[in-house]
Amino acid sequence: MEVRMQPRSEAHQRCLSFQLEVDPPAHIMLYRDFLGNMVHHFDIAESHSRVKVTAQALVDLEPPPVPSPSDVGGWEALEQRIVSEDHWEMLLPSHFTRPTPLLEELARELHHERRGNPLEILLEMNQAIYRGFSYVRDSTKVDSPIDDALRSRQGVCQDFAHIMIALARQLGIPARYVSGYLFHGKDCEDRSPDSASHAWLEALVPGAGWVAFDPTNNLIGGTRHIRVAIGRDYADVPPTRGVYKGDATSELAVVVTVFASDAPAPEDLAPVVTIRSRPPQTPSESRFQHEQQQQ
Repeated sequence: MEVRMQPRSEAHQRCLSFQLEVDPPAHIMLYRDFLGNMVHHFDIAESHSRVKVTAQALVDLEPPPVPSPSDVGGWEALEQRIVSEDHWEMLLPSHFTRPTPLLEELARELHHERRGNPLEILLEMNQAIYRGFSYVRDSTKVDSPIDDALRSRQGVCQDFAHIMIALARQLGIPARYVSGYLFHGKDCEDRSPDSASHAWLEALVPGAGWVAFDPTNNLIGGTRHIRVAIGRDYADVPPTRGVYKGDATSELAVVVTVFASDAPAPEDLAPVVTIRSRPPQTPSESRFQHEQQQQ
């Protein structure tokens, strides 16, 4: 199994400490993938009935500058930056961000075209997806294509991020998927739950760099968004991915708790969120099964 749970250290975020525990015990190894994400991986050879992975991190976040449409560059400046830098992977369609007829239909609804400047269009998209789609838990699956959310106009943060990434790339704006966590304050009215991991996107804005957009909650990334991994889409950065051998009923559950470091640790953990369950395998099915965690 491999896990991407260690927060990144760059720009306005620093991971001060990180601890990963596995039950049953295993020798944990570490490498950095091609996008700079920290990946821990391990094997459990003996027979076991469950795998429990516990990650704890202390992260320092500084407020990033909030870009204004009047202070950023236009489309020509964006083209110049794309030519001079290596952003081509974040411009091409990927596994979960391929253009579809339903995406084209949404683009027509939004009058999706180059006008104003890139930041203005991205802010419009962020708000339009927030207003036009309902957040409904378990309405899609980890491997659902964007058409599922586009057809029903509902989904989860993973779907909304993929849709906005696909729209941004159609206009020639480099966009990348971000997995991580969202800190929920007392006065925050977020649609995404505080007991699960979160997903959003970052788009390249001339004059501002990579700017985070959270279409699930109609937010611009700030000190509440804790970045863990970046990729072309979810397929690059699942929090957990692995292979198991055997015929069994499989269920994945997640508990996420994010709190300010100057606040006392919560006495009661957040409720367990069941992400995906699988019925018992039939003898004709493969004994090697792949499991991934949904955002």
